[in-house]
Amino acid sequence: MAEVCTVCGLPKDLCVCGTISMEQQVIKVRSEVRKWGKATTVIEGVDPKSVDLNMLATKLKTSLACGGTAKDGQIILQGDHRERVKKLLVDYGFPISSIEVH
Repeated sequence: MAEVCTVCGLPKDLCVCGTISMEQQVIKVRSEVRKWGKATTVIEGVDPKSVDLNMLATKLKTSLACGGTAKDGQIILQGDHRERVKKLLVDYGFPISSIEVH
């Protein structure tokens, strides 16, 4: 017997809860200038209940070869990576229409 999702009631292999939760989020990607004129990329709006922020931050840091952190519901990356972050988030499964780059 296949396992059943407790949220949607579908079998685990057909479950669409993760996809639906990603489509409902509005993600804002912006650049900030921090202390001593250093640029940072701030990603806001990712729901920490549906997506593991630490895991997503680790994947972004690895792909972009930069440092960063995930705290207070935000992901902060060192350097200005706005357009590259948008492409990586789309590759991760977020819809392109829900990502705003400022």
